[in-house]
Amino acid sequence: MMTNNNFDTVIVGGGLVGLSLAAALGRDGFSVAVLEARPVISDWPEDRVDLRVYAITRESQRLFERVGAWPAMLAKAGPFRAMHVWDAGGDGAIHFSSADLGEPCLGYILESRVIEQALLGVLAELPTVQHFRPVTVMAFRQQEDGQQLELEDGRTLQAGLLVGADGKHSKVRDHAGIHARVSDYGQQALVAVVSTERPHEETAWQRFLPTGPLAFLPLIDGRCSIVWSASSERAEQLLQMDAADFRVELGEAFEFRLGQVTACGERALFPLQRQYAERYVAPRIALVGDASHVIHPLAGQGVNLGLKDVAGLAGVLVDARRRQRDIGSLPVLRRYERARKGDNMAMMLAMDGFKHLFGSSFAPLRRVRNLGLNLVDAAQPVKNRIMRSAMGL
Repeated sequence: MMTNNNFDTVIVGGGLVGLSLAAALGRDGFSVAVLEARPVISDWPEDRVDLRVYAITRESQRLFERVGAWPAMLAKAGPFRAMHVWDAGGDGAIHFSSADLGEPCLGYILESRVIEQALLGVLAELPTVQHFRPVTVMAFRQQEDGQQLELEDGRTLQAGLLVGADGKHSKVRDHAGIHARVSDYGQQALVAVVSTERPHEETAWQRFLPTGPLAFLPLIDGRCSIVWSASSERAEQLLQMDAADFRVELGEAFEFRLGQVTACGERALFPLQRQYAERYVAPRIALVGDASHVIHPLAGQGVNLGLKDVAGLAGVLVDARRRQRDIGSLPVLRRYERARKGDNMAMMLAMDGFKHLFGSSFAPLRRVRNLGLNLVDAAQPVKNRIMRSAMGL
């Protein structure tokens, strides 16, 4: 294990995106420090499911395979082989199946803590990676040939490149003087783990309600993780409901597609915002994941976009080192920004469009969207192309 305080890259933020980047760079021989304020939770009860659950695309799976983390995730990765989406405001529906693509599945449902533990296992085996946790960064200092960080315990670290993977309230972004534009959706997402009368059929289900989308995501143990986006007032009402009343309300909102909701665990709310950084890079600084973009969760693409940032930045840095170029220089970092900013913005605008389209009760628009769903459902080549693109294939 390295003991000096000089690194090629210091990553602030040890969530899924920061850990994935550290694993990708560490496997390519970069010296990396990862800084995270949260302590590691190692005594997670075996029968408890993390409320933070992600639909991991096949493209994200390939990244985890490349860094060596996928084998530790696989035993707890719930494959979903189909996706069914329908509109509460009409008869429009669309169904995707991995069998139509000749693929084993469309993706996997994974708990956040399972991904994190697998990545921590990879980092523990990489001699050029140091993990500082829990730790607080007290100050950043821009220097001509790098970035200096002062930690709460008095240590200082030097970095040729500082990466902000520290979420939507990024301190690294603030240090870089990069402005982030924020729009509040006026919605919150209620999340919980539920049991249903009938099996989930390894299908991701989503119903578009006038108040927001309701998703049932299939877990490997037969239960479902739900994400119910609704107005803040409605979400608070759902949170405060008696457990039995909530199960009935949830079943009705879902049209009892899987029968009665027979059990529901802890419920929690997460506020929904759209946010994007005006720039992704500055001299010797790069932003990844939620530090640079936050989108509506209706298609479950948030963490997958962050992992695409990881692949994009790691590829640029490896190429720069091969060409003997300074990895913290703006010309190098702008290659990363050009590669990722347009893709992220396109996804953000698409999610906003879907939210407004399916949230409208305007009758002509409702008819058009239901017609559109049914037309696309009937056009198999179009469906296949949409699905392959979403899967990163």
